[in-house]
Amino acid sequence: MTIKKTPHKRAVMAVLMTAVMAQFIPLNNASAGSPDRPNIMVIMADDMGYGDISCFGSPPYKTPHLDKLAAEGMKFTDFHSNGSVCSPTRAALLTGRYQQRAGIDGVVNADPKENRHHGLQMSEITFAEELGQAGYITAMFGKWHLGYEVQYNPTKSGFDEFRGYVSGNICYQSHLDRMGIEDWWHNDKLTPEEGYCTHLITKNTVEFIKQNKDRPFCVYVAHECVHSPFQGPNDPPVREAGKVGDIQSAKVKDVAQAYKEMMIEMDNGVGEIVSTLRELGIDKNTLVLFFSDNGAMKLGSNAPWKGFKGSLWEGGHRVPMIAWHPDHIPAGTVSETPSMTIDIMPTLLDLAKISASTERPLDGVSLVPELYEEKTLSPRTLYWSYRNNWVVREGEWKLFVEKKGKRQTAYFQLFNLQDDPGEEINLAKKFPKRVQKMMEAYSEWITEIGQTATRQPDAP
Repeated sequence: MTIKKTPHKRAVMAVLMTAVMAQFIPLNNASAGSPDRPNIMVIMADDMGYGDISCFGSPPYKTPHLDKLAAEGMKFTDFHSNGSVCSPTRAALLTGRYQQRAGIDGVVNADPKENRHHGLQMSEITFAEELGQAGYITAMFGKWHLGYEVQYNPTKSGFDEFRGYVSGNICYQSHLDRMGIEDWWHNDKLTPEEGYCTHLITKNTVEFIKQNKDRPFCVYVAHECVHSPFQGPNDPPVREAGKVGDIQSAKVKDVAQAYKEMMIEMDNGVGEIVSTLRELGIDKNTLVLFFSDNGAMKLGSNAPWKGFKGSLWEGGHRVPMIAWHPDHIPAGTVSETPSMTIDIMPTLLDLAKISASTERPLDGVSLVPELYEEKTLSPRTLYWSYRNNWVVREGEWKLFVEKKGKRQTAYFQLFNLQDDPGEEINLAKKFPKRVQKMMEAYSEWITEIGQTATRQPDAP
């Protein structure tokens, strides 16, 4: 796999905006104890819940490779996806900015009658672009879901190599999206590739690592597992070209068995990637991060948290996160500090010793102190917003404002997650001043976001 680096949009923009791009805000410098510009592997599962892997829960199967990764690295028990659905979290991950600010606060739909024309705008700067400008070779394998049109292809956002699909989900075997449209790409060209989706993602990742082992690389591995349609590696296709939705066989199969097989195949894939790093002797110079884009649907497990994908209960956005870097991140360690997907980009820039530009300020913070310095991040206020519901998190306190009914009546619910992790005891009436303070914080945040948010194009 020979990769030719092409100019990224930030390089083009720099020519036009030299005066602006000359100004930088420095991130915290990577410490002496942290590695010098390591290779980076960002692995994201899809719709995988907190309790869906053995080292965080008790599923009816085992995930030995992920368990070993956690045992040899650090577990984050209070890590959260920025969104409770797919596209928003991916926008936050790529940009280090709240998805509302990055212009993708909801799902980019496959249906042309909805918002298929939306995507990650060229004005946004991704970690792939920043790392590419700093000499890293970058690649993405798997699910994009940040724009269907070619102008939003991952190669337009800093990735030198892309193999995968741009929609929210595809048939694992036929690679058709839910509208019955072919969706498997090599860079910005439709390029059919036979095979089970999870296997292809792993195969292409391993091939890339082998061919770029002697240069700094950043690989974003975006698995489809365990998003629907529920198909094990030996199951038949469930979609046909030109037909919307899954064919009947998808509705009568053993979904629980398929879910188990899907998780096992992804776990095996992670094991194969890590084994490749070890065999090539680059494991000690490679940071591997693993997490999910949101909580599980009802078929999966978010235990012990309440709620599922699409909700702002903890189960909708608290997800497992593992950080692995032999000889650098102490084995068997645990971080209980609240953190989010927006923190990944600042962390990667910090390790690569890259300064963030003033053009698109980051909302996240670097996790380097947690990962490498045995320090705890300073307290901060975190926010979630989806549809008409929103959350403010301050330490152990969580204010959840949920709107229900035809009149969208607002229900204010205040929880102390340390004492009440199941979100069962509403303390809003007991602590009205705290509720008011957190409401004001959200109002200021959402107002400021609205003033600076990237805009999506109108429907064609």
